[in-house]
Amino acid sequence: MWDTKVEQANIKNMTENKETAAETPETDFFLPDLCQAQSILFLVLVSELLVFVQILFTSRFFDFDWLALGLASLFIQWLVLSSAALLCNIRPWLMRMSVLKATGIAYGLILLLTFLFSLVAEMVLEGVGPVTEPGWGRVVRNLLIAMIMTGIAFRYFFLSHQFRSKEQAELTSRIQALQSRIRPHFLFNSMNIIASLISIDPDLAEEVVEDLSSLFRASLNDSTSGPVPLAQELDLCEKYVHIESLRLDDRLVVQWNVNVDTDAIRIPLLTLQPLLENSIYHGIQPLPGGGTVTVSIELAGQQVQIEIINPMPDTPYEHEQGNRMAIENIRNRMTAIYGPNALLTTEMSEGLFSTRLIYPVEN
Repeated sequence: MWDTKVEQANIKNMTENKETAAETPETDFFLPDLCQAQSILFLVLVSELLVFVQILFTSRFFDFDWLALGLASLFIQWLVLSSAALLCNIRPWLMRMSVLKATGIAYGLILLLTFLFSLVAEMVLEGVGPVTEPGWGRVVRNLLIAMIMTGIAFRYFFLSHQFRSKEQAELTSRIQALQSRIRPHFLFNSMNIIASLISIDPDLAEEVVEDLSSLFRASLNDSTSGPVPLAQELDLCEKYVHIESLRLDDRLVVQWNVNVDTDAIRIPLLTLQPLLENSIYHGIQPLPGGGTVTVSIELAGQQVQIEIINPMPDTPYEHEQGNRMAIENIRNRMTAIYGPNALLTTEMSEGLFSTRLIYPVEN
């Protein structure tokens, strides 16, 4: 049904993954992007706080030196903003160097700016009084302060980068672990179907093997490649339903209500398929007469809404605990990828079990 779309989507997805891989080394850099307003605001506030503390320490409590605060703030803010603008513009160039070389160059440029600004300040403020001192004393003092504060800032940037890298590695490992789980019972049932079909219908048995291999290939796929086109996930669902329909025969009916562009919408791999498996395994299989699983996918603003509805037996199924574990695994994976913007809820009403997944559209 979606074969042609899936083939095109896979080619597109592979191309995007190569482009993302090519961009990763450039974006993975210890020096933050100082072109962003948030970074500039942080630098301004921290530097102003340090100036205030320094003036407060050297002034009498009831005779605060507001003139010194104003002049020091003017000097520090010009130096901080100029350094941020310089590092912002040369950051792409620094990213092509080793960390040690890039740190040395950035460090040296900040000290050079400090030296130049100090000379200008001495010429402009000469004779003002208590804010200046003769000779090179103030220039040397500014350089020493810049050396210490720049060293502390760069150390903070480096440790923050290491922490983010470690956090991202742990998150990737967690997502891969949650993604790689395919229930053993599905494997055993599929192998039994293949074994029973080999002597009766070898061609159909070959189709089941191909479908099963596609599902396991997806389970072993690297989660760092990011979400895939919805068409690709629906293709896996079709393969899974095909295998289960051979086992359940006419007891299983799946109704698809897909009202979105399956090539444009993306979803983490193996998200919809396990939910569909839950509906069949815990809803259709225990019912002697089977039933219909309804899968509805639509857009609501900037959110994708997926709802799966299936009938449930009157008495609790013996694998109910497994049902909750599978849903919890998917909920954790979606939260890890999309944060609080992803929501997975379930509801039981009038013999129908409803699973509803909502997550944001990727721009």
